[in-house]
Amino acid sequence: MDRETTSDDTDDLPWEGPAIGLLDLDAFFASVEQLDHPEWRGRPVIVGGDADRRGVVSTASYEARTFGVHSAMPAATARRLCPDAVWTNGHFDRYRCVSGQVMSLIGQESPYVEQVSIDEAFFDVTPGRFSHESPLAICGRIQERVAALGVTCSIGLGSNKTVAKIASERDKPRGLTIVLPGSEQAFLAPLPVRSMSGIGASAERRLSALGITTLGQLAAADRGLLTSVLGSQATSFALRAAGLEQSVVSEQASRPDPKSVSNERTYATDLTTEADVRAAAGAMASMVATRLRRKGLKGTCVTVKVRYDLDHASTAQTSLTHPTDDEGDFGPMAQDLAAGLWARGMHVRLVGVGISGFADTEEPEQLGLFDDQASATQRHELHRTCDEVRERFGDQAVALGRDLRLSGRTTNTTPAHKQDD
Repeated sequence: MDRETTSDDTDDLPWEGPAIGLLDLDAFFASVEQLDHPEWRGRPVIVGGDADRRGVVSTASYEARTFGVHSAMPAATARRLCPDAVWTNGHFDRYRCVSGQVMSLIGQESPYVEQVSIDEAFFDVTPGRFSHESPLAICGRIQERVAALGVTCSIGLGSNKTVAKIASERDKPRGLTIVLPGSEQAFLAPLPVRSMSGIGASAERRLSALGITTLGQLAAADRGLLTSVLGSQATSFALRAAGLEQSVVSEQASRPDPKSVSNERTYATDLTTEADVRAAAGAMASMVATRLRRKGLKGTCVTVKVRYDLDHASTAQTSLTHPTDDEGDFGPMAQDLAAGLWARGMHVRLVGVGISGFADTEEPEQLGLFDDQASATQRHELHRTCDEVRERFGDQAVALGRDLRLSGRTTNTTPAHKQDD
């Protein structure tokens, strides 16, 4: 019997050991748009920014994908490939609402749910952990209940997260791919190394240069050789490639603690002056600070990214003396870093700012020699008030002069809003 199956007639197959599923909503943003606009069903639909403003495709319906359109593609390219597509900038509040409904359905089947993005979630249906029902039957029921909402999902089921994630991508849309316990290695071995999350284009090229192109080869490779490419995570990657990963989906762990919080914007017209580059970095720092305060996070590492064109970008990083969520602390540093990545004659199309190095515990803030506690408290209250206004009326309800300097020059691409890295 084939141990990897997408058949619907598998509910009675025995399952021993962990059973972890990964639910992935199919072409989610576009599917919601087709749900809300019945006249768009069966037609190519693209959710993304305008082609004339350097927009990017957020999601393409399966009808649009047949033309070669895919996520993260420049909107201008997508328009050329599929000129008759229905375009929309998207409605993120609506997507978030439908996502919440889906996550609630999963939570009714198991309390062990780990949402990793707006359209993906791991869930644990190990027999005996919460229910004695067949994991296969539970996955099938989840699919049916999601379909009743008007959207569809694909599910991968395996003994760990790596297998479940890869399996979820094997049969789309509305696929159910099952990798039975004991068949993980056979399932993974022939797949290309890039199919495993965490291995990007650069690592793929370096592994290929060593003759490692499949997960089976990665699992069997010399650990010292792998370390030269994958660093301290070499052993972890090898175990995952062999299907030996041991995964935990914690109860109600809907949002893992992020390692960084960042914002970036692409500009419809290039930034060609230092003043504009600084203004862009300052605006991104302000947006990051707002998100940090919403999440209750303070960081110590500032990273700035500047993209010059589709193929060339640079990053710079610096550290703070104390954790902060105040753009008054790290904004000027971000502006200096951005300015350092720009030189006269350069054209900049994207600027991003990120904060990482989050403090594990709340520590008292170390003020500078000439800092005034009252001034710091007043600044904190000002930020809190601005946050409340933005929360109620939108991110653009309160803006500084530097933000207005670039008003109307950013793209209108719907943010993917995946989990913070």
